[in-house]
Amino acid sequence: MKASIQTMALAISALSTTTSARAIFKRADAAEAASVGYATQNGGTTGGGSTAATEVTSLSALQDCASQDGPAVCIVSGTISGADTVKVTSDKTILGADSSAILKGVGLTIKGVSNVIVRNLSIDKVLADNGDAIGINEATNVWIDHCDVQGDFTQDDKDLYGGLCDVTHAADWISITNNYFHNHWKASLVGHSDNNGDEDTGHLTVTYANNYFYDINSRGPSFRFGTGHIFNNYYEKMNDAINTRLGAQLLVESNQFVDVEKPLYAVGDDGFAVSNDNDFGSGENTAAAGDASVPYEYTLLGSAAVKAAVVGTAGATLTF
Repeated sequence: MKASIQTMALAISALSTTTSARAIFKRADAAEAASVGYATQNGGTTGGGSTAATEVTSLSALQDCASQDGPAVCIVSGTISGADTVKVTSDKTILGADSSAILKGVGLTIKGVSNVIVRNLSIDKVLADNGDAIGINEATNVWIDHCDVQGDFTQDDKDLYGGLCDVTHAADWISITNNYFHNHWKASLVGHSDNNGDEDTGHLTVTYANNYFYDINSRGPSFRFGTGHIFNNYYEKMNDAINTRLGAQLLVESNQFVDVEKPLYAVGDDGFAVSNDNDFGSGENTAAAGDASVPYEYTLLGSAAVKAAVVGTAGATLTF
């Protein structure tokens, strides 16, 4: 599969707000299926497919659209504010109409379902009491693409806001691509507990491709038990980036790390990684060599080309 959606390279400086200015917006197809990574496997990920779209402008309308029976395409217009989560059921596509589509304090819960697409949404400051900004739990075939997700790194309480995009409870066939994760303590967790190996071992297959991680303390991602493919990502101004532990096998390729203290490391002696063409900057890889491989085709940008391809195109840069 060719990751052609990354070829539009516009290098603009990243802003620390969810509504970052973008100079070019790409017209996208609401019926587009996942084209990168693990979400292309297990029959693919199509979401609501070509079902007629429903425009939503309120929290109640989004909740109704996202939770209905059968396939649905829900297009978010404008800003929807609240302190709640939207439960997304199977065969759904949730899209931001353009860069002004923002969920403020409202997260998405994708739990115990399959075949879900979330694209082009900005999600801002979801309190941990309401869950994660995007929580994928016991789900299969999920594609998170071109989203702009942040918390508030200035808060002293690192647990005030939930994860930006967490994958837990044996979820499988997940692709997290072209997203802008920023301004947060803990970005993305795969495998929620050291004690959940009985459920998680043999699952948690997740791809991270062409994402921009900026001004984040940790979890880019932190990975337990499963198999991860992490490629073409740009990391800037982080403490801990990629962490592997408890038998996790990671294939880490074509990433660039700038001002990152620990770009790739293991906790203990049971986290593993295969490293290929990564620019670790002033940091280093301290993870033990692994044997991870993936069942799909993909295109590597090369670590030297990642910044130009990702910064400015990752995030909510599409129009539907």
